[in-house]
Amino acid sequence: MTHKNLFSAFLLFCILFTTSSCSQKEENIYQKINLATNWNIQSSDSITNTGDIISGPQQSVKNWYKATVPSTVMGVLTTNGLYPDLFMGTNIKDIDKSQFDKPFWYRNEFALPQLTKDQHVTLNFDGISYYANIWLNGKLIASRDSVYGTFRHFSFDVTPYITSDNVLAVEVFKAQPGDPNTGFADWNPRPADENMGLYRNVYLTVTGGVKLKNTYVQPKVNTATLDEAWLTIETEVENLTDEEVTGNLIGEIESKSFSYPVVLAPKEKKKVKITPEEADMLHMKNPRLWWCNHMGKPELYNLSLKFKDDNVVSDKEDVTFGVREIESYLTEEGHRGFKLNGKNVLLKSAGWTDDIFLRDTPESNETQVRYVKDMNMNMIRFESFWGTSSNIYDLCDKYGLMAVVGWSCQWEWEAYYGKPCDDKFGCILTDEEIDLIAESFATQVLWLRNHPSIISWMPGSDMLPTPKLEEKYLAFLKENDNRIYVAAAQKRESELSGKTGTKMFGPYEYVGPNYWYIDTLYGGAYGYNTETGIGAQLPVLESIKRFVPEDKLWPIGDAWSYHCTASTTAMNSLKELTSVINSKYGSAKDLNDYLMKADLVNYDGTRAMFEAFRVNIGKTTGIVQWMLNSAWPSLYWQMYDYYKVPTAAYYSVKKANQPLQLIYNYGNNSVYAVNEQMEDINGYKAIVQVFDINSKLKEKKEIALDIKTNTSANILQLEPLTENVFLSLEIFNKEGQPVADNFYCLSSKPDEYQWEKTNWVHTPAKSYSDFTNVSQIEAVKLNVKTAKAEKDNDTIYSVEIENPTQHIAFMISMKLKDNKGEMIVPAFWTDNYISLLPNQKKIIECKVNKEQVDAKGAKLEIKGWNSPLSESNL
Repeated sequence: MTHKNLFSAFLLFCILFTTSSCSQKEENIYQKINLATNWNIQSSDSITNTGDIISGPQQSVKNWYKATVPSTVMGVLTTNGLYPDLFMGTNIKDIDKSQFDKPFWYRNEFALPQLTKDQHVTLNFDGISYYANIWLNGKLIASRDSVYGTFRHFSFDVTPYITSDNVLAVEVFKAQPGDPNTGFADWNPRPADENMGLYRNVYLTVTGGVKLKNTYVQPKVNTATLDEAWLTIETEVENLTDEEVTGNLIGEIESKSFSYPVVLAPKEKKKVKITPEEADMLHMKNPRLWWCNHMGKPELYNLSLKFKDDNVVSDKEDVTFGVREIESYLTEEGHRGFKLNGKNVLLKSAGWTDDIFLRDTPESNETQVRYVKDMNMNMIRFESFWGTSSNIYDLCDKYGLMAVVGWSCQWEWEAYYGKPCDDKFGCILTDEEIDLIAESFATQVLWLRNHPSIISWMPGSDMLPTPKLEEKYLAFLKENDNRIYVAAAQKRESELSGKTGTKMFGPYEYVGPNYWYIDTLYGGAYGYNTETGIGAQLPVLESIKRFVPEDKLWPIGDAWSYHCTASTTAMNSLKELTSVINSKYGSAKDLNDYLMKADLVNYDGTRAMFEAFRVNIGKTTGIVQWMLNSAWPSLYWQMYDYYKVPTAAYYSVKKANQPLQLIYNYGNNSVYAVNEQMEDINGYKAIVQVFDINSKLKEKKEIALDIKTNTSANILQLEPLTENVFLSLEIFNKEGQPVADNFYCLSSKPDEYQWEKTNWVHTPAKSYSDFTNVSQIEAVKLNVKTAKAEKDNDTIYSVEIENPTQHIAFMISMKLKDNKGEMIVPAFWTDNYISLLPNQKKIIECKVNKEQVDAKGAKLEIKGWNSPLSESNL
């Protein structure tokens, strides 16, 4: 054969090989196009055109407000610079709410490549509040008589209306009294616009003739061995064409895949379920399990599921999921408990709220979720299906935080809902309301059910769902999800679902640290307390100055009261907190003194709540601080303030929830060791020291510490308190290294209560503990050294604080500020509000993102109860 013939043969082979390879190449029709940008909004009061014109190219958007989606109308207006001092004082009351009685228009222009004959376009809305008319390219796609309901999803086949250049216009109307809208109950003022807007994602999906929806991975774990798991995959498959379609569902998890044949009749929609019997790979050996914070790593997997027809990918869904098993049980006393992967877990949690105008971002969400993990908690309670996207639940998955999700008490009280309600079943009563909420619940469950972090659905708060509604909930869940269903947060018994196993008896206002140990009837440390707290939890002064006018800062007055709760009956001023301060520590001489004493009230009170539930582990199954965060600048119910600056409670909860910890039991004057680590502790040492108010050592005990996992043990009965004392508790490991510490100021006079006057708010005090002599402790000047290091994207400040005196340095707080004097957030301190024994030295670290600190550096401020302000440039 000649060289020329050889070359020709080689060329022919290459062409054939290339053609064969191309014929096998997968063609992908599927696209998802988020319509997040290029929006404008305007009030209908300022527009004369009708929807057909507004959704066309001739409509001018001059003088409209630029917007993004998700957003609410008030969110857009504030972003555009309207209401710049909205949160200062009582300014929010001055908003003209009547402007929102008229609809607002959202308008977006977007381009799409020309469609092929096999492509279909669906327009999707994940959340509209509350009613809407939807127009596309001059055509009314859907009207407000069918587009309503905050928690419904809407999808429209818009293939006939799509062109290369498109205009989408959505006329939104606010919720009316009696509409089941998102809401904040008595937590804060109502948003002026009632959160009207496109508050969740709007997007287009481009598919072939077959569409996938609601893909779900349901795991089942062998909890006896934890060495195997079984996955069931289900998805809804819809044939959009007028012809029969034959294809395959192709699933891939990591390096393994399966193929499952599907035949669809014209226009057929059906649910397809694939089990390990159909696909061997769904029986997992040695799976990486999803664990919550402090129990293990929150491992995640990804499923890619495609529908292929003749090697064309018609549609695709990517699902992140976790392999874990959630179980629930009732104790002998009827309290609900939970197990994760076969292990008992004490729920340590707080209640979430979104921003008042639903302006949370992925960045602000991540800061807050990291805060929860940093406080050594393991769960968030979402009293509402919060979130402008699934991002907050994605973050719970990522950081190992369990979640309980359900509806808000907003729908259970006439004052919030806007129509007469039933005192047992709340406000969702008519057939129309029941059908709407049953559909809304189903929509939210289908949307969120792949999140391993979500352990329980809780559709009622104070009250049970009406039986007709609960029937629908239970029927839907039986077919679609296997999570734990708890009918209400309050102690109730449903004729359909049985005992809730929960309690919601308060308190919501101040009670002393001993309350949690000695109360056995109300909010004390037993059972599953779904919401409770000590009331006012004040921000730092730097935050307070952002919402209380300078001339109203002192004395405490109405400008402060407006930023308490929105309740008309209680918790709407700082009267209770001021009474506690005056009675326990003596009247404050100025604002700084008031805040310092308020921090101590906050620190001790919140710490004791979590600690008591840990000391009583077994008798207790869960505790939810009310609340975690605030929807606007607030003085109540928060572990960090609206500006994301931690309160004193933050650090006390971080201390209280340390997995291995020594805890003072205010009920029986004893020291307990608590171990929630995953292994037993042997050969450790506990050191207990008692000092009088003048820092003289009265007692010191060294105790061998051996304690099993998930237990608490009384390791020392203290002598009866005859005077006020300081109590220092420390744990050292086998190598003599410190692993945990705790510090208390204790009064010989305990808090006493008027139990007979207990109400939903709290149990009033009969008399308070007396700490007035703590204000006279000897002053201490601290020695401070700092160092700075960088690691990855973080700057880490090391602060060495030394007490060179013979007196205790009490309640030392540290603040990190930028060169403008503003708090740097987020800043993750290893500890704060610390106390130092005589001649003791501690090194505290603070981690911030490098981008938060400019070239001029940062400033450190240190101030203690009995130590003067110290400032250092870092």
